[in-house]
Amino acid sequence: MPLELTEFETDVLEKIADTYELVLYNDDVNTFDHVIETLIRVCEHTPIQAEQCAILVHYKGQCTVKSGGLEELAPKCSALHDAGLSAEIQKS
Repeated sequence: MPLELTEFETDVLEKIADTYELVLYNDDVNTFDHVIETLIRVCEHTPIQAEQCAILVHYKGQCTVKSGGLEELAPKCSALHDAGLSAEIQKS
């Protein structure tokens, strides 16, 4: 008898596969406006979400700006680097 996955089990398996975080780090070079505009463009943040992340990065030193699969996050990480921001992908 073939194994059938329920919708719940499929959702859990997809969630397990998304175990990476894109982390943005603070620097003394980039302005708040540049960070906010970049997060809106690259990570598809809302303006409020981007501003909150920029504040967290400034005061805490880092902030997870996106979670997902490695294939999704790698080009976003590269785009952040291209914009002069410091970021890396971490296994969560």
